[in-house]
Amino acid sequence: MATTPSRFSLSILAGALALGIFASSIACGGGGGSSGNPGGPSSVTVISRSTGGVGPIGATVTLTASGADPRAVTIAVGQSVTFVNNDNRSHEIASDPHPIHGSCPSIEVGLATLAPGQSRSTQGFANAGSCTYHDHLDNGNGGFQGRITIQ
Repeated sequence: MATTPSRFSLSILAGALALGIFASSIACGGGGGSSGNPGGPSSVTVISRSTGGVGPIGATVTLTASGADPRAVTIAVGQSVTFVNNDNRSHEIASDPHPIHGSCPSIEVGLATLAPGQSRSTQGFANAGSCTYHDHLDNGNGGFQGRITIQ
């Protein structure tokens, strides 16, 4: 004998779905994407896994009022990237896509917000790939967008 869901259970299901959609739209500040995707993607594909700790430093990126320098770096598998904030304002380096982030856990776990004068290192990158990043606090500013290539 087949049963049909009650109106009550359908209401709960609809509410849960609406809440999930709302939560994903406000994740990490909500709003538009920095790569021409106004609503942002609905999921994140992990490009590079984290080693779970800081590895040997393979490159350093300096943040100034002009942006990230260099914007593109290449490191070996297992290495980390250090970000140094030499600007007079805070920066929050996050992996793409904005606003969801998460494609490169090594960036997400290691950096957080960098106050002026602070420096932090990513966790080690566990596999080859290419991760792009942006400043979450100024996601439309191309000067603070870059790429980490892991070989």
